[in-house]
Amino acid sequence: MALISPFQAWRYAPERVPLQQVVTQPYDKITPAMQERYYQASPYNLVRIILGKRLPGDGEAENVYTRAATFFQNWRQTGVLRQDPEPSIYRYSQTFRLPGSVPGSQARAERRGFIALGRIEEYSAGVVFRHEQTLAKPKADRLDLLRANRAHFGQIFMLYSGAGKVDALLDSAAAPDFDIEVTDEYDVVHRVWKISDASVIASVQQHMRDRKLIIADGHHRYETALTYRNERRADADTGAGVPAPYDSVMMTFVDMDRPGLVILPTHRLVFGLPSFSAAQFQAETREFFNLEEVDAGIDAARATAILQQAGHAGTALLAVTAERAFLLHSPKAIGTRLFGKLSLRQQALDVVQLHKCLLEGVLKISEEAIRNQENVSYCREAAEALAQVQSGKVQVAFLINPVRMEQVRDIAFADEVLPQKSTDFYPKLLSGLTIYALE
Repeated sequence: MALISPFQAWRYAPERVPLQQVVTQPYDKITPAMQERYYQASPYNLVRIILGKRLPGDGEAENVYTRAATFFQNWRQTGVLRQDPEPSIYRYSQTFRLPGSVPGSQARAERRGFIALGRIEEYSAGVVFRHEQTLAKPKADRLDLLRANRAHFGQIFMLYSGAGKVDALLDSAAAPDFDIEVTDEYDVVHRVWKISDASVIASVQQHMRDRKLIIADGHHRYETALTYRNERRADADTGAGVPAPYDSVMMTFVDMDRPGLVILPTHRLVFGLPSFSAAQFQAETREFFNLEEVDAGIDAARATAILQQAGHAGTALLAVTAERAFLLHSPKAIGTRLFGKLSLRQQALDVVQLHKCLLEGVLKISEEAIRNQENVSYCREAAEALAQVQSGKVQVAFLINPVRMEQVRDIAFADEVLPQKSTDFYPKLLSGLTIYALE
């Protein structure tokens, strides 16, 4: 069962610092340029904690993690951060436009959820489900940060199926005026309402008790929290089953049955192959797909429209080189040894077809090379992918449709995982709106 709890969040004091200057995108979405911009925005910007600068003289005694802990302690002591007086859950709304490469992107959408503590569970318990693999290096970094600060600064993005019941309950309970409003660098408006009514919280807990949770974003941080919990349990001198602060992690829960849940595609760019021929690619690809040649000068809007239309009938991919472009559809290899032990539900995914048939099968790029991004990079915008091809920086761009929410759900509940960079839930949850300190 999914056990959620209210908590007394630490939040930035608005009279001390404008929230606009201190909150950030999730740590793994912060580029070096964004890191520098955050540093310049305010001496209290959260980037100093979640993704601080590494200095030449760093060592055991002083490093990026010890500096983070010093900042966090100082900001609490001096009132830059202050703790809410009563346990609460936090209604969270994001209003946004879809990125420009998506038709109809001028229309604004809204995604609603709520921030609370969620009990950390082993995957084997059948409560929390993942949909992607994790890497050791990011988890080691996050674990060192968690050990130093003993706090969570961003939320794990969790999905559940609730038919809108919790949303309706929270809508009726939230005050007309929000407690927090901030617009991020992508023009996403984030609003938060604090809800402290014990009866409302109890009703939300009851509604959530039999829900299964899917990690949308935050796999590395979730598994880090799990590792940390196990470390603390091993060191603790408390009886088994006694809840402790480290048994939970801060989560944002979003009902996947409600509007506003957007998954964007992540396109693949191939570069650095010793030899690449569009004609040879076309000939070898016919073994795996039906091909239709399209205008080589295709723009992003037209490419997206073609993909969406073709995708209604099944797998659809666009392969674009500097001289030629092909629509690939009607895959021929499903059920063959090419896919190894992957289930049929995985084999039917566009992104799996792309990886197994084209990247590995036709272009002979190994799984390890793909994982290390030696010959493959990623981008969100179709226009950027096409520009990279035309500039000669990449040899071929593969444009894909986004994975559908029901596909993510079915893969996760089957205890299977997608290839890396398969899902891009948009927009991201801001870090620093609420902070969960374990002590």
